[in-house]
Amino acid sequence: MHKQTAYGTTLLAAIAFAAGAAMAQDETAALDSQYTDADGDLVADAPTDPSLLKDPDTLVFAYTPVEDPAIYEDIWNPFIEHLEEVTGKDVQFFAVQSNSAEVEAMRSGRLHIAGFSTGPTPFAVNLAGAVPFAIMGGDDGQFGYKLQIYTQADSDIKEVADMAGKRIAHTSPTSNSGNLAPRALFPDLGVVPDQDYEVSYSGSHDQSMLGVVAGDYDAAPVASEVVDRMAERGLYDPADVRIVWESDPFPTTSYAYAHDLTPELKEKIEEAFFTFEFAGTALGDEFTGVSKFIPITYKDQWKVIRQIQKANGVEYTPEGLAAE
Repeated sequence: MHKQTAYGTTLLAAIAFAAGAAMAQDETAALDSQYTDADGDLVADAPTDPSLLKDPDTLVFAYTPVEDPAIYEDIWNPFIEHLEEVTGKDVQFFAVQSNSAEVEAMRSGRLHIAGFSTGPTPFAVNLAGAVPFAIMGGDDGQFGYKLQIYTQADSDIKEVADMAGKRIAHTSPTSNSGNLAPRALFPDLGVVPDQDYEVSYSGSHDQSMLGVVAGDYDAAPVASEVVDRMAERGLYDPADVRIVWESDPFPTTSYAYAHDLTPELKEKIEEAFFTFEFAGTALGDEFTGVSKFIPITYKDQWKVIRQIQKANGVEYTPEGLAAE
């Protein structure tokens, strides 16, 4: 293993241990007051009043806005057709422009199924009643992505500490790999964001990467899965950039449904996800190394993310989400 990667693994374990000590006992949900969590799984319970359960004729589906949403409407079309077949519902793709807009859409009842980015997932859970149940993975059941720091190939930035005084792009305040994990991990690597360098928010992982390629930024922490897909589409030449450091894997996009859908509809949605065949589809071509959706729970798979956010003082409020 690369020495820096091993160090990153140690750091991540240390953060998880230190920030999670208090959470390890009896972690309680941080849900908005309109939701309840009687079973302690940290996500919103379904309404107990049957009249409040929803079974819409048309399901609205959105994918996390990490890149141009228009590109993904076509990519997701094979899955949407499968979702329609399994549920017997019409499905509409909703192109969201920001994480906050996506969370608000589910909170207001306009969005029924969504893929939420890693960092914004806890906001979706606590503010919008989202219930994560799946993640993309391989046949071996493995999943995840890494925080990677990219700089120009000929840059004098050789290690994380060299970013001091440089132009560094973070993506958005709620992003895990683009902001929160760097703030938690970088100090032990020799540089403190907003102290040793001024943070500039690019708005997205692809904008951070393109900014590095263009020389607008000296370096940027980004999600490996995003920049890998950008390279595959020819949006930048990998020879023009260099990885300074990378972390241990984090969970990637969570797929969730609204808490107030009927139990029967939730079951059909899960069936659609877990029976979808990636091979030979545009979705399979886009997400290389992925072959299926894997069952997850927010309580277990997002624990390290909640720990990183706790270390950053993140509060799951509308104001915290709006800071994006």
